[in-house]
Amino acid sequence: MKGFRGVLSAMLILEAIVVLLALLVVAKMDGGVASWQGWLVGLLALAMILACGVAGRPWGIWVAVALQVVMILGYFAVPALGAVGLLFGLAWAWLIWLRHDVTRRMAEGTLRSQQQ
Repeated sequence: MKGFRGVLSAMLILEAIVVLLALLVVAKMDGGVASWQGWLVGLLALAMILACGVAGRPWGIWVAVALQVVMILGYFAVPALGAVGLLFGLAWAWLIWLRHDVTRRMAEGTLRSQQQ
């Protein structure tokens, strides 16, 4: 499962880049980048980058899911952020399902690498 840690970190970095692109949307809003919406987007992106450091911990995936929930709830501040959050939410759901499936198959011994 060491390789899965890299996938989680890569997903968090890609998500942080997309969240930072939401600053372009916030810049066109009433308050601009210096408003609370701009701070929300910036802090969310920073939290995603910092979450890469805990991606390998057993609870690291739940930190990423919590950040995802915050991003989806960000719809009420910046609607574009919530829309992108839904798309990344689907990707996170797929990753969690994939991790569960690989863990199950490892326990059963049915992975190709376990076959002789």
